[in-house]
Amino acid sequence: MNKLTIRLLHATILCGVLGIVPFAISCPAQAPDPANAKSDPLQQQIVAAEREGLEALKAGNVARFADMTADDAVFVDAAGLANKATVVSNVAGFRLTDFSMDDIRFVRLSPISGLIAYKITEKGVSHGREFTAQAYVSSIWLQQNGKWVCKFSQETTPRQPKPTQP
Repeated sequence: MNKLTIRLLHATILCGVLGIVPFAISCPAQAPDPANAKSDPLQQQIVAAEREGLEALKAGNVARFADMTADDAVFVDAAGLANKATVVSNVAGFRLTDFSMDDIRFVRLSPISGLIAYKITEKGVSHGREFTAQAYVSSIWLQQNGKWVCKFSQETTPRQPKPTQP
């Protein structure tokens, strides 16, 4: 199988599992094109929605964060799988003080949905303890009832470099 066929197969499986519209056959996944990134309105809207969710966490606006999360959303991190209720409960004791999104990649999944992946660098307070962290994030956003909602998000902590041995 060539790389495009494998990516299309993965997108089809992901969309079927998440219950998004089965659109992958008619709208194959595309490799990110940095030249078109700034001109793609769908990418701009989805990146803006992701930033708005992070800004809500920075402002301590848990209600806005929850409103931007699909009721059947799935979250994945080192602790495992979580649903919307669990994540909203956990972010109640969490506040970002600063963040940056770098190396943003985008894959259009349909005319009303897309996946973004990026590296986040963040500072904040979690349950009374200050932290600084980096992670790789991937999120699927779609328009639902006229608004953007996050349907899936995964955070992966970067591997720590192995110590060099003398």
